[in-house]
Amino acid sequence: MSIDFALASEPPQDAEVIGVPVASELEPFSEAVVLDAARLERRGFKGKAGDVAILDEGDTLLVLIGVGKGEEAGQEAFRRAGGELARAAAHCAVACFDLRGVAGGDLTTAAAIEAVVEGAMLAEHRFVEYKSDKDEGALARIVIATDEPGADGAVVRGINIAEAVILARDLVDQPAGAMTPRRLAAVASDVAAYTGLTIKVMDEDEIAAERLGGLLGVAAGSEEPPRLVKMIYEPDAENARLVDGRVPTIAIVGKGITFDSGGLSLKTGEGMMTMKTDMSGAAAVVATLGACRALGVGCRVIGIAPITENMPSGRATRPGDVLTIRNGMTIEVLNTDAEGRLVLADGLCLANEEEPDAIVDIATLTGACIVALGKEIAGLMGNDDELIAQVEQASERAGESMWHLPLPAEYKKHIESEVADMKNIGKTGQAGTLSAGLLLAEFAGDTPWVHLDIAGPARSESEKHYLHKGATGFGIRTLLELVSTFEPTRAREDGAN
Repeated sequence: MSIDFALASEPPQDAEVIGVPVASELEPFSEAVVLDAARLERRGFKGKAGDVAILDEGDTLLVLIGVGKGEEAGQEAFRRAGGELARAAAHCAVACFDLRGVAGGDLTTAAAIEAVVEGAMLAEHRFVEYKSDKDEGALARIVIATDEPGADGAVVRGINIAEAVILARDLVDQPAGAMTPRRLAAVASDVAAYTGLTIKVMDEDEIAAERLGGLLGVAAGSEEPPRLVKMIYEPDAENARLVDGRVPTIAIVGKGITFDSGGLSLKTGEGMMTMKTDMSGAAAVVATLGACRALGVGCRVIGIAPITENMPSGRATRPGDVLTIRNGMTIEVLNTDAEGRLVLADGLCLANEEEPDAIVDIATLTGACIVALGKEIAGLMGNDDELIAQVEQASERAGESMWHLPLPAEYKKHIESEVADMKNIGKTGQAGTLSAGLLLAEFAGDTPWVHLDIAGPARSESEKHYLHKGATGFGIRTLLELVSTFEPTRAREDGAN
């Protein structure tokens, strides 16, 4: 079910649950709330980010949610607070989040409202299609009490962003047998039709005709045919933002492996259990492009998603085989489980041919990134410091943690091949994430480019704030922030769009 959001000057009388953000000095943001500090300290509640205390106040539950202080009490703290409120009020019909008094500093009231809406919607939504008991809770309405009741635009923006993340979560959480390459391409077509995007879907014959050798090589072992999806968002005239007399263009390339068995370099049984998640990059492309018009994005956005399964069979690519990518460069495949970089290579070539101002690719690419950064932080690499900075700033606003990793030129020798232009794996046990990034850099060329390795945060193994077990939709909020604020980092000589 979906939540109805409303703004009001004070909590409604029928609110069964009221959420109150509390700073780490045990100071509520709302001046209308008085806290018993001694009582809370006995319960271990200190107002730190993530602290939650539920107090029974007769007909109403008071949910105190710690948001920290200073910079810590930013948009992500309120996004998580919105999630905690939705969890606490899951079996109530009406809840209220008291945001009176939240203003000033780096966090505006509008930003706090937007974050609370996002967090509540993401926490409330569950993927229950295959469950017999489809109990999704009773929460139907959240009233945000605020001294800025005219902030309806923040509510709408929060809803649109959350809906994009939910779409991606639902796509990734589908069983791989249901969300095949053809099915994902069909969903992308539906999204494009609904949101006014241009779309082209290449079938296996067109993929071969377009010389997408990496995608064909990965798809060779599967009974399911591959697809290549290209979506284009053109801003409406009233939203178009001109830079040097033209509308900037940014391309987003997403890895779409709907199931990854590892191919002939077969994964273990345990290693395959969550491999429906390997299409998270493609899901992010579809969801991001689908939200651009509702958010009034001012730049042109191109989404490219190479989509296939990676399966073993008598037709599958063998270790030692050489694949020819669209731009003519060759890759020796020494491990068929390092397949994401092969399909992304073709995707990056197609993106480059559009002559964009920037390219961002997003992929669940390497287990090495999880080893380096854990399950909650994505790896960020690229060839342009200004674009990297823009992505970092977008991720901070979006509350999605990323860490800038290097692409040292001296490590290019890790992917040198005896028989081809390069090989698809580096040295065993050494800088696996960086060698994958260095391979992709060869296909990004001179275009400003950033690579996001979301292998860790694409899936959650725990229930907390606005996350459930399963797909997270990680990266979509960052991408939407980026395309909403994107500035080209280099002047284009031809001035073309």
